[in-house]
Amino acid sequence: MLLDMAATDPPLVTLVVGDEELLAERAVGVVVAIARAADAGAEVHDLVGSKVAQGELTQLASPSLFGDRSVVVIRSAQDLGKDVIAEVLAYAGRPSDDTVLVLMHPGGVKGKALVDGLKKARVNVVTVSKLTKPAERLDFIKTEVKRAKRAIAGDAAHALLEAVGNDLRELAAACSQLAFDTQEKTITLAAVARYHKGRAEVTGFNVADSAVEGRLGDALEQLRWALGTGVAPVLLVSAMAGGLRSLAKVGGAPRNLRGGQLAGHLGMPPWKVDRVRRQLNGWGPEGLSRALQAVAVADEQVKGGGADPGYALERAVQTIVANRTGR
Repeated sequence: MLLDMAATDPPLVTLVVGDEELLAERAVGVVVAIARAADAGAEVHDLVGSKVAQGELTQLASPSLFGDRSVVVIRSAQDLGKDVIAEVLAYAGRPSDDTVLVLMHPGGVKGKALVDGLKKARVNVVTVSKLTKPAERLDFIKTEVKRAKRAIAGDAAHALLEAVGNDLRELAAACSQLAFDTQEKTITLAAVARYHKGRAEVTGFNVADSAVEGRLGDALEQLRWALGTGVAPVLLVSAMAGGLRSLAKVGGAPRNLRGGQLAGHLGMPPWKVDRVRRQLNGWGPEGLSRALQAVAVADEQVKGGGADPGYALERAVQTIVANRTGR
């Protein structure tokens, strides 16, 4: 069953099964959030199935001397060893009251004995299958917009799906962007057309990613196409600023935090932390500072301080790429 954020206590054992990564991550996030709401001192242990040793779960689930709750998240549970699977199933039969255990499994044959055993133990099961039908993806868009306390017209939802494509992460980002950047209570077809007119894959996110990854030619091509098809300059500069701020946040995070702890500390989903970590390759503090200053200048110019927003954005892209030096 899906979990209600208004719940005061999460189930002691939850299995999130399915291959839709965004929904799986969100389901885990809900469990962790409920556990932390019930006990602010709850410690989160974020583990990867292939690296979980026999006895590790038992150790982490042992009662704390201080009575604090712990949360154990096991990702890629299909990669658990046979001995560890046996340990997990035994634990699921008699879970500790002081520990919340969450397991993520993509479905499929590998590790099926674990899934079957957990279901037999009647643990809480959240299924997150791929959304394969257009109607399902349209419902997803409407739900995303509703999460932002907004509504979206039917024709606007269809246009957004056609413009952005089927990837749920991209759709979620597009919904969030529209909700933030438009003033109307109901997002209209005109609003979608204004921000996503032209080639679907060219958005501010694409321009920002190409720039921070040092792909000058791609970034300039995408920037010119976006401007030529009506993407607002303020949206493009905002995306570049957001990309650089993410680099700064992840690059400046404490080195002793890993996995879910790091994601929670930064306020980012784990998939985004992983992506930004890869993008950090080639960046140093001084280069990042200069890039941020260049985007701040471009932001001022596209908001009326300059005569040519396009030129200002191109200069910003060139400066970002030039400062990705590895120092």
